[in-house]
Amino acid sequence: MEDKNKDDYEQKSETEEKREREEHNDSRIEQSGQLTLDQNREKKEIHLLSIIGEIEGHENLGSNSKTTKYEHVLPSLAAIEDSEEIKGVLVLLNTMGGDVEAGLAIAEMIASLSKPTVSLVLGGSHSIGLPIAVSTDYSFVVPTGTMVIHPVRMNGMVIGVPQTFDYFKQIQDRIAGFVCSHCKIKKERFEELMMETGFLTKDVGSILVGQAAVDEGIIDEVGGIKDALCKLHDMIEQDNPSKEDDKRK
Repeated sequence: MEDKNKDDYEQKSETEEKREREEHNDSRIEQSGQLTLDQNREKKEIHLLSIIGEIEGHENLGSNSKTTKYEHVLPSLAAIEDSEEIKGVLVLLNTMGGDVEAGLAIAEMIASLSKPTVSLVLGGSHSIGLPIAVSTDYSFVVPTGTMVIHPVRMNGMVIGVPQTFDYFKQIQDRIAGFVCSHCKIKKERFEELMMETGFLTKDVGSILVGQAAVDEGIIDEVGGIKDALCKLHDMIEQDNPSKEDDKRK
């Protein structure tokens, strides 16, 4: 009888623990669009980071806007780097772009992680979302995924002096330099796409859909969530033995 009660208690505890974990995951998804996936029983986990809507910078956007807040993402990336359980990061992107400084900060953080990272562009990764898409070790785009490349824009009052346009050029050089150092496209070609006048109506820039982004050397491969997870699993398996060897040395 005592053994049965003990089994019932352990089963109840496992059920409660599972329910609490699910509630915690639901809360994380709702608040920050992030989740940690179990990879196997050895507590090797994959962190899921979603970049959705507009990337919010120093100013709060309207309550009706879907946003990714960089003050949520940056601490999470620091915690991922420091975690022994998390072995890889999957970044899902469906963003219209947003704040340049915030987007570059997220991209630099992802690029500096020591753990394997894979990105997957779903609906789109426009504007400053592009550096985030290429900041990972390997990148995918779905066949209908779009990437919009255009010059830097600024809201509000702009002073029409040469120094202002020099500042714009400096920002564009920072973006182009980061993108071209993390993918296969040449800077000259990237700037051509940025200044193209034949793709966008009433605007300057280019739209690359699916395979076109791969052909230009920006994204590594066309694929979906299955491909992205399989690639990340392979990278984690290749990464862990080398770390174990380093520890033995």
